Amino acid sequence: MLNEEKVKYMTELAIFEKNEGKKIFPINRYFKKDYVGGQMFRSFFGYTFCYCLLLLMWVLYKLDELLNDMSIDEILHSAKQWGIIYVAGLVVYLFITWIVYAKRYDYASRSQTMYASKLKHLLKRYDKDRTDRMRDNRGGRAR
Repeated sequence: MLNEEKVKYMTELAIFEKNEGKKIFPINRYFKKDYVGGQMFRSFFGYTFCYCLLLLMWVLYKLDELLNDMSIDEILHSAKQWGIIYVAGLVVYLFITWIVYAKRYDYASRSQTMYASKLKHLLKRYDKDRTDRMRDNRGGRAR
């Protein structure tokens, strides 16, 4: 005989695993500091790569102006401005990355705790039902 409450819990857990499991289970293999730091490391390289591509496109677009009209001092001044823009953008981007991935880690941690508590509840229900059936079948408590 099926217990409808157990089937309901098992279905909820299976749906949760299917939908959220891919997001939360890999995250919880890390400490928060390690997970967020790794994502910031990836973001650093992604931002630097994109910035260098944009800088290269700008240089290629303005190449004739750079070679003909600008002096060395003006080129150095432009390079300094691009460097300041790079650092400021990097700081903002890494701060946003830190906020986003810290929240993702917290959400995954809470979800993992909720999943574990549902599993414990299901296990208690299963053990209770099993011991009740064994007691009914044998007339005494099973060991």
